[in-house]
Amino acid sequence: MNIWRRVLIGCTLIVSTAFLGQAAHATPTLGIEYVAETPPQPTHTGNKIEVLELFWYGCPHCYHLEPLLEPWVRALPRDVAFRRMPAALTPAWVPAVKVFYTMKALGILDAYHERLFDAVQRQGLNITDPDALANWFTAQGVNRATFTSTYRSFAVANETLRAEQMTRAYGIDGVPSIVVGGEYMTSPALTGGEDRLLPVVDYLIQKVRAERARHASRGRKS
Repeated sequence: MNIWRRVLIGCTLIVSTAFLGQAAHATPTLGIEYVAETPPQPTHTGNKIEVLELFWYGCPHCYHLEPLLEPWVRALPRDVAFRRMPAALTPAWVPAVKVFYTMKALGILDAYHERLFDAVQRQGLNITDPDALANWFTAQGVNRATFTSTYRSFAVANETLRAEQMTRAYGIDGVPSIVVGGEYMTSPALTGGEDRLLPVVDYLIQKVRAERARHASRGRKS
């Protein structure tokens, strides 16, 4: 089987007529448009409501979601924080996880995130090949020795291991997936498409906010 067929299994989204019917629901339904994380997972944004996107640079659905995400993230309320985590659903996805944390360590993630997505999805860069990745970054003007040493560093290896562990903990079986507040997960596969995804995420943000307010109120009364 071709390697791209194997690695794309995790990000294949089949939108059935049943899913399309679900998109018409006024209120998202637990078990249909979103699922609960059992147990809830820790978040990394303090008191803010975390919106975590799990993605893979080799996934075309993740790439198509990017133009929708950018303006949505800019408009998020102040009590919400968005972050990304590269998923590691198969060993073939690990180079993409490592390159994400390499860019982060080098301070070039914001500058190169979209460019790398374009290179993979539009120019055919093999995201599963560390040598191809090193060649690409060198061509972009990044020092090859610096890139390679960072890519092979303990810090990047540690971040990669954590991403692998968290991918398993979230229990996702495809990307893109979005986890809100460490408590609820949704995806285009559940919502019936990328266009319906962010309205469901908005609903889940409101849900987590209301649940936190209720818990705080009970704490004050006790």
